[in-house]
Amino acid sequence: MTKAKRDFVAVPDFDRDGLMHLLERARRLKIGEEGGAPLAGKSLAMIFRKSSTRTRVSFEVGMTQLGGHALFLSDRDSQMGRGESVRDTAKVLSGYVDGIMIRTFAHAEVEDLARYASIPVINGLTDLLHPCQVMADLQTVQEELGPELKGRTVAWIGDGNNMATSWINAAYRLGFRLRLACPEGYDPDADILDRARAVADVAVTRDPTEACEGADVVTTDVWASMGQEEEARARTVAFAGFTVDSELMGRAAPEAIFLHCLPAHRGEEVSADVIDGPRSRVFQEAENRLHAQKAILVELLG
Repeated sequence: MTKAKRDFVAVPDFDRDGLMHLLERARRLKIGEEGGAPLAGKSLAMIFRKSSTRTRVSFEVGMTQLGGHALFLSDRDSQMGRGESVRDTAKVLSGYVDGIMIRTFAHAEVEDLARYASIPVINGLTDLLHPCQVMADLQTVQEELGPELKGRTVAWIGDGNNMATSWINAAYRLGFRLRLACPEGYDPDADILDRARAVADVAVTRDPTEACEGADVVTTDVWASMGQEEEARARTVAFAGFTVDSELMGRAAPEAIFLHCLPAHRGEEVSADVIDGPRSRVFQEAENRLHAQKAILVELLG
C-alpha cells in the first residue's frame, strides 16, 4: 500500500504529538544525535515568489546536509511567473522532484499546490502563515526554558500578521498561553483566532504592557511586512507605543527571552538595547530555522 503523502502548510497539519516529535527530531539533528544522509537521492523544488535570506539558505543547506539536493525557482526561472497554473505546475513538479517548498503571497496558492501535487508541499511563508518560522521559535523556547511548552506564556506585540497567526496555531495545538497586543484594525485572522480560543488560552489586547506582564517569551515582527511598503507611514502612526523596549521587557518574567523572526528595524518594532541585549535570542532562533526545517524535511520526504 502506498503511504499517503503529508504536507506542512500550517502548524495544525500535525497534532500535538506530531509537533513535539518534530521538535525533538530538530533537537537531535542540531546536536548530532541523528545524522547520516536520510534524503540521499531526494530533490526539493524551492519556489520563491517572495525573496528571502533565511528561508532560501536554510532549506538549501538543510537539503545538502541531509544528502539531498535543492533547486531554486524564482518567477524568472519558472513558468509560474509567466502565468502557468498552480495545478499544472504541481503536476509537472510531482514527476521530477520529491517535495516542494514555496514562499509566496497568497495562501490559497500553497493550498492549491498541496491539493494538486502528489508529493509533499511545505509552506515557506504566505501572507497568512509562516509555520516553519514558528517551529524554529518553539525550538528556541525549549532550548532556553525547557522542553515543556504547555504552561508557558507568550506575548506577541504588533501586527496580527502571518507570524501572529502562526503563534495562534501553535497555541491551538500545544496549549500554551498567548497574549497578542495589536493596534485597533490590525487584529489577526478572525477564523484562526476563534478556532484557537475554543481550546486554548488566547487573548487579544490593545495594551502591550498587559500582554507582557509575566510573559516567558516576548516576540514581535516588523510593522510593515513585504508587500506593505506603501502602508509604512500609516502603520508607523498606528503602532506608536508598540515598540518592544527595555521598559516593556521589564514587565515580563525575570528569565524571559526576546524573539524576532528578522529582518528587524531597530528603533521601530524593537529597540536596539533589547534586540542586541542579553535577553535576545534572535540569532539562535534564526539558526534554528535550519534544524527545524531539516526535521520537517526528513519527516515528509524521508
